[in-house]
Amino acid sequence: MNIGFYRGRRVLVTGGASFIGSHLCELLCENDANVTVVDDLSSGRREHLASIQDDVTFVRGDLRDSAFASKNCLGQEVVFHLAASHGGRGYIESHPVECVNNMLLDHQVFAAACRAGVETIIYASSACAYPTNLQASETKRVLLAESDANFERPGAAFADGEYGWAKLMGEFQLRAFHKQFGVNGIAPRIFSAYGERENESHAVIALIAKTLLRLDPFLVWGSGMQTRNFTYVGDTVAGLALAGAKLLGFQTINVGSSRHHTILELCDEIFRALGWTPRHIEPQVDKPVGVLSRASDNSRCREVLDWEPSVSLREGISRTAHWYAESIQPERLQRFEHVLMERN
Repeated sequence: MNIGFYRGRRVLVTGGASFIGSHLCELLCENDANVTVVDDLSSGRREHLASIQDDVTFVRGDLRDSAFASKNCLGQEVVFHLAASHGGRGYIESHPVECVNNMLLDHQVFAAACRAGVETIIYASSACAYPTNLQASETKRVLLAESDANFERPGAAFADGEYGWAKLMGEFQLRAFHKQFGVNGIAPRIFSAYGERENESHAVIALIAKTLLRLDPFLVWGSGMQTRNFTYVGDTVAGLALAGAKLLGFQTINVGSSRHHTILELCDEIFRALGWTPRHIEPQVDKPVGVLSRASDNSRCREVLDWEPSVSLREGISRTAHWYAESIQPERLQRFEHVLMERN
């Protein structure tokens, strides 16, 4: 994707060695940005940046340290803030303290960016910021619009667990920095991203791993009828980059698919991609599943970015499943049940 806005610009990507962050860095390098990556490697991997290692400046460290954050924001024009303590549903429900600690991290990055005179901060928010009562039915499927989560209307702030509240408060902080210091603060809300370099704590990779293990009965968390709008990572980072290039002031915007897919539909695509189908699928209703339905209203995305995600679930799952099958180390599959709850 050609986005001329970034050509020659100095861009900092926090969490840039992560799953989504590394794909974003590749896109920025394709558009001739001068990219600096800051990552503490608590879940990111240097090897995620292998294809662009000669084109980026990499700095390892903890951005909760005010002096470190300030040093690395100096001279930057654009900051993409993706660094966070985050994992799949198992991780965020079993590590609530780590999730709320994201609020400290966000504040330090926003403050450092403003002290350094950064023009635009793009904050990786989440669909978890949306009110859970809008996502409480497997059959009544609502498309979530940006105005459904806000700080003015009673009931519009009712986020999904500690992680979701921290993301919503990250948006609240970013709006405050915009109001006081004038920095452009853009908060794309990421929906159910998946793709190459993701790990087994997330549903797509976990189900791919189970398929490679030929588990039968095939265990699925929840009833299997809960839905998500699975969004391929290439689409996710395109949305992030376009939001940073086109939007001004403080704005939130959805970056996700508008299509609801059940977990069982996801499983079918994985079985198709890997050429194997179990005889029996066994729901695990005692496992954490989060909200029962989630998908994005893309009206605003189409209007202000002239874009929306386009990679089909079939195509994205095929790419992801074959990447994982070719890259996974056998010993990681042997630790499969344990890695479901990890960040990396």
